[in-house]
Amino acid sequence: MKKTYGEYATNNGSIEYSIVGLGEPVLVFHGGHSNCQEEFGYKALSENGFSIITPSRAGYGKTSKEIGDTLSMACDYYAKLLQHLNIEKAHVLAISAGGPTGIIFAKKFPHLTRTLTLQSAVTKEWLTPKDRTYKAALVLFNSRTEKYTWGMISAMSNCFLHFIFKQMFSSFSTLKYKDAKDKINGNDITLTAQMNNRQRSGHGFLIDLSQTKELTVKDLKSINCPTLIMHSKFDSSVATEHAKLAHENILHSKLCLLDNWGHLIWLGNLSKDTDDLVIKFLKNNIS
Repeated sequence: MKKTYGEYATNNGSIEYSIVGLGEPVLVFHGGHSNCQEEFGYKALSENGFSIITPSRAGYGKTSKEIGDTLSMACDYYAKLLQHLNIEKAHVLAISAGGPTGIIFAKKFPHLTRTLTLQSAVTKEWLTPKDRTYKAALVLFNSRTEKYTWGMISAMSNCFLHFIFKQMFSSFSTLKYKDAKDKINGNDITLTAQMNNRQRSGHGFLIDLSQTKELTVKDLKSINCPTLIMHSKFDSSVATEHAKLAHENILHSKLCLLDNWGHLIWLGNLSKDTDDLVIKFLKNNIS
């Protein structure tokens, strides 16, 4: 895939972004530990007539953390990015910890949002200070330590692909590894290692953790655009209750609970089904 990069300067810092493909614009809000180098799902979209615009969210990559004091403030800057790129309206696709950003954007800028797709997405308060995962994240993924954490994970992934994949599997799936073997594709191990190589937390992940509590049911009820909610039944990173809550409260929503092996719904033997669902939904909502 050909990918171009850009940087948009604002009065409060800058936003880096990437663009893949030509055609109907899709604005992607990537998940936690990611950035504008995200790739999952992009090939199918670009080959089916979509242009994928991915800003590194607040605190990730080269995007200033200052634009993200609140979810609402960050969304103001993402709207300005669309204006800068002369995009009048886009499909919004929000992934994992990018879910809150997609929800607030669709609520606040309905005139800019053609559709909303939530993939493995956080839709309410997620990890809290009481959770062990939250406490571990404060140590491993703060802006001073995350470089070393991801450097170690990346090096281990590249040297011991199968071992690290198996070790990480429970963080993505509620299934035991031996019970998921029929769902795992031969490429999944390599693609997960490549994901680990591009992951960085910057200031972004701790911003994500602090801001999920800003989401309310009222925000979900305020969304009026066609919405596709996709979530694996076996997701251990973001519980399926997030998807169900969104479906219960977003008026024009469709819920697809998938049989993919876990949180990374773009991997596995059913990954083509994931691509096909998204593409069909987007094409059915092009005016």
